[in-house]
Amino acid sequence: MQIRIENRSTIKLPPKIIQNIERVLNFVPSSHIRGIERLRIVDKISDPRLNTEVRNSQPGLYHPRQGSQAAWIELAIGILIPETSPFFKRIFQRFALKGNLATVLFSLVGQHYLLTQRHSLKKNQLEGAIRSYTQGQLKSWVASENRFRTRLFKPIQPTLERWSRSLQQRAKRIEDRK
Repeated sequence: MQIRIENRSTIKLPPKIIQNIERVLNFVPSSHIRGIERLRIVDKISDPRLNTEVRNSQPGLYHPRQGSQAAWIELAIGILIPETSPFFKRIFQRFALKGNLATVLFSLVGQHYLLTQRHSLKKNQLEGAIRSYTQGQLKSWVASENRFRTRLFKPIQPTLERWSRSLQQRAKRIEDRK
């Protein structure tokens, strides 16, 4: 089943953003997106159930199935590409748009998958499961998108991951001291 992509945004979208969204959604196994009817691109999330602080910073929102209405995803392009930030910040955000878009989509699809097809999870386990689902999908997506870079850095990947873990532990120790 193909997910319908609706553009309800007033912001001028970068070229090929729809193709990037389709490529990310095609990368996800079809069993994980079963039941999602549409993906709506909007400027900002306008769900009245959320408070204004969350609404203005949320890049995406998953709407679960309710009654006869199928599940759908809302993607806030105004958060991913803000127009009010300084020039250099906007440039860097445009460079990182493809990766940020993939991350948001993987997390929303992971939320749908884990809520609808993995009934063994409890509410307090959901956030960690979504995070690990997103990281796993993103890691394999990046490897498939950048084959040359993946082959180039494969031998030193364990060292980079070890450095990353040690830096995270050091940052946590510093944070605990404060």
